[in-house]
Amino acid sequence: MAEVVGLGLSSRASAMVREFVQKHRWYLLAGVVLLALTLVSDPFPSPSHAEILDAIRMVESGGRDDCPDGDGGKAIGPFQIHENYWRDAVAFDPSIGPGNGFSYQDCRDRDYAMRVVDAYMTRWIPDAWAAADAETIARTHNGGPRGAEKSSTEGYWQRVRKRLD
Repeated sequence: MAEVVGLGLSSRASAMVREFVQKHRWYLLAGVVLLALTLVSDPFPSPSHAEILDAIRMVESGGRDDCPDGDGGKAIGPFQIHENYWRDAVAFDPSIGPGNGFSYQDCRDRDYAMRVVDAYMTRWIPDAWAAADAETIARTHNGGPRGAEKSSTEGYWQRVRKRLD
């Protein structure tokens, strides 16, 4: 068994430590293994993009595809997308824009709206989007490119989080 050195212990204290370790080595080993597993495993895996988008859609439109316009008619579709949001997404990914037969009104279609959200997130928060960082995604969707930094989006995040739990 290895000596207990470098701890400034007396020979009696060192002997006591050795005896303790000898008697309880399996418990100590189990504790180390459990600690290691805790550090390397994620007991609450991150939600997928689909799960995050479903939670946002539930908060925005109650999950309805045929939802009424929101924000006084300024937000449309199941994700309640504003026209400026759509324009930002199209500027980043022209394949979802007018040059390819799409318009803002197409945000009423869930599949198209998901493409818009994907382009918007990829443009403004690419690392958080790639990592499926639900909080940053939700707060950005609600508050714009710097939405994750705004205290005004915290309540929105809590509503999305509740849907994810």
